[in-house]
Amino acid sequence: MRWNVDRIKHLLQTETQKAVLIGTLIVMMIGLSLATPSFLSVTNFTNVFLKVAVIVIIASAANLLMVTGHFDLSVGSVLAFSGILHAYLCKHGVPIEMSMLITCIVAMGWGGINAMTVAVLGINPVIATVGVLFIARGFAFLVARWDGGANIMTGLPMEFVDFGRELVFGIFPLAIVMMVAALALFLFIEKRTEIGRFAYAIGANLQAAKLSGINTVGIIALLYVIVALFAGLSGILQTSRVGLAAPNVAKGLEFDVIVAIILGGTAMTGGVGSTIGMLLGALVVGFASNGLILLGIPFYYQSIAYGVILIGSLMLNQRFTNPARA
Repeated sequence: MRWNVDRIKHLLQTETQKAVLIGTLIVMMIGLSLATPSFLSVTNFTNVFLKVAVIVIIASAANLLMVTGHFDLSVGSVLAFSGILHAYLCKHGVPIEMSMLITCIVAMGWGGINAMTVAVLGINPVIATVGVLFIARGFAFLVARWDGGANIMTGLPMEFVDFGRELVFGIFPLAIVMMVAALALFLFIEKRTEIGRFAYAIGANLQAAKLSGINTVGIIALLYVIVALFAGLSGILQTSRVGLAAPNVAKGLEFDVIVAIILGGTAMTGGVGSTIGMLLGALVVGFASNGLILLGIPFYYQSIAYGVILIGSLMLNQRFTNPARA
């Protein structure tokens, strides 16, 4: 009974946080549209959504993982490694479709390592996933060195960029379509499947979930693998879109993902969160970053602003998801 009361309280607080984020977006858009005429252009909005797309694709999966009380700090490195591996395989004669399949399987392998260390062995997620962060990034540089340079940008087949630059119906960039598809998929998983229900139960009370017969290790492990798969897909997409692969891309992406998730109302301790909230959090971060660029704010001020957003999102998350502070 007590859990139900706390759950209802959490849900009300989360809905309030969503309303705050929507209000923030509206105020931000009005202010930026008045401050710079280029803000409301189709080109600018497309650029914002292309930038946000990778964050949302990965965060859609990572959000449900955080609902269980776990998180993954290795997604940026897995993305970079996947992009390098895909480019390397394509350059050396592997058909693009086969290369994409191999890259996704290898990316899931990184998720499997996280699943083994965290879900099975019980190692702290920070320590375990940071370990994979360094290892995957190191292998990305190693594969690039095998190819003979710092990046892989020459010798790629002409059709290498087709996937990333595809326009669905001749209008919508594939990255944005994939973002919408990821959102729809995880909304369905969150609301309509046992995986979603079990994730919330695990995050709310791990021991009670175990006693009720939920395969907690299996659910957490599965989500780690899915997060890595989506990071791998994002690496393929991004590398294909820009037409080159670099091992140092996506540094700090893991924090973009976490900020979007916690700003959207997902509790770092688990049990509370939503895909829609995560999307709103990602949009706030995306439009804030875009606005700073359009206003010509120097990079170091942008970095300060991003840190303020991170701390503010943590404070907001604590305020809305901690029942003791409600």
